Amino acid sequence: MSRTSHICLMAEYNEWMNARLYEAAINLPIEKLNANRKAFFGSILGTLNHLVVADTIWLKRFAAHPANYVALDMIRDLPTPTSLDQMLFTDIQSLSEHRKSLDQAIIEWVHSIDEHDLDYVLSYSNMKGIPAQKNFFSLVMHFFNHQTHHRGQATTLLSQAGVDVGVTDLLALIPNETVA
Repeated sequence: MSRTSHICLMAEYNEWMNARLYEAAINLPIEKLNANRKAFFGSILGTLNHLVVADTIWLKRFAAHPANYVALDMIRDLPTPTSLDQMLFTDIQSLSEHRKSLDQAIIEWVHSIDEHDLDYVLSYSNMKGIPAQKNFFSLVMHFFNHQTHHRGQATTLLSQAGVDVGVTDLLALIPNETVA
C-alpha cells in the first residue's frame, strides 16, 4: 500500500470513528456530557472539543504546505484556537456538525495529496511558539495517531456514562486481499 493510500484509509477510519462517537454521545444529557470524569480534558464534551481544536491547529499548519491544498480553504478561514483545552462548542449538536465538516475537508484533502508532497519538510511553531521543521508524512501520521489516542479516551468516557460505542478497530476497515 502506498503512503497516500494509507493516509486515505486513515482518513476514512477517522470519519467512521468520529461518526460512531457522536452517534453514541448525541443523546446523552448535557450533565453526562459535561461530567468531569478526570480525563485529560475532563469530560466527554471536553475531549471531543480537544479533538476539534487539535485537528484545526494541525490542518491550519498543513494548509501552509506549498501544494496549497484547496480542500483546506475552509480551514484557513477558521479562527486559530488559543489553547488545547478550549471549548469551541458547548453543545454536542453544534460540535457534531462542525466535526462532520472537518471530516469532509480531511477526506477531500487526503485525496488531493501527491506522493511527493509527503517528502516536504514543514516548518511551523507549536502553541508555545517553539519552531519545528518536520517531515510532512510523519506529521500527517501523528495527526491521525493523535485522533486515535483521544478517541480511545472518549470511548472509555462514554463507557463510564453507560454507552457502548461498539467496534473501534481500524481492522474493520482494512479490506481483505487476494493471496497470489
